[in-house]
Amino acid sequence: QVQLVESGGGSVQAGGSLRLSCAASGDTSRSYCMGWVRQAPGKEREGVATIYTANGNAYYAGSVKGRFTISQDKTTNLLYLQMNSLKPEDTAMYYCAADRSYDCYSGQTVFDYWGQGTQVTVSS
Repeated sequence: QVQLVESGGGSVQAGGSLRLSCAASGDTSRSYCMGWVRQAPGKEREGVATIYTANGNAYYAGSVKGRFTISQDKTTNLLYLQMNSLKPEDTAMYYCAADRSYDCYSGQTVFDYWGQGTQVTVSS
């Protein structure tokens, strides 16, 4: 199993930036598909970005491509989501997630493990 704890959410004006972090603990010796999923009130979950820890292959939703960057620090078991040029429609609860699959895909929302989430609010 792996445990995930997010941090870094907050409030920002449109056009601003935030960086989310996710600390992974537990069985971090194997590879995972790690990702960020967001959910706004009244909306379905949206897979924002994923990265396969073994090779660093990253995938993005079309709505964030070019603005968000997912990255990992394998020495500290940290996952990041750098969010630039934020828009009000990016407002949501952001969840860090991990899956035991052997690759990732764009828009992935199915994961084995989930964090508690961190709120991101973007005002216009």
